[in-house]
Amino acid sequence: MIRLLGPALVALALTACASAPTVYGPAASVDDTGYREQKIETDRYRVTFRANADAKASGAEDLALRRAAEIAQQNNASWFRVVTRSTEQVGGREKGGTSVGVGGSTGSFGSGVGVGVGIDLSPDSRKYETRMEILLGRGAKPADDPDAYDAASVLSRAG
Repeated sequence: MIRLLGPALVALALTACASAPTVYGPAASVDDTGYREQKIETDRYRVTFRANADAKASGAEDLALRRAAEIAQQNNASWFRVVTRSTEQVGGREKGGTSVGVGGSTGSFGSGVGVGVGIDLSPDSRKYETRMEILLGRGAKPADDPDAYDAASVLSRAG
């Protein structure tokens, strides 16, 4: 019974420490996960998406592109151009790992050797944020512009 209890407690502790998965939706505040947007001028927006470590940097960019496509369609635009974009890690740290330490001592009462194992159970608290400025377009998407995206295609890929 005790042999089964140890691994079960470790599994429970690891599950409890996992960071929440990234959910697509508006951010409740600047520091929360989700999207934020700001209209800069007619047909020009700044879109930001902050994701937890589970989404990785590429996931934050994909979710920002999804929001940009939604903004395009809400404004009767068929495509959008990404004018500027950046993705960076904001805050947090990568989850640590396990460590092993060995120590020894000698003295007048004898000697001893000890071995210790440490496990970091803290969650991966990194977040990734993608910021992009977009310009909405109507009509046919420019075929030779690698920064132009068809809004409907982006949304169909996003599911």
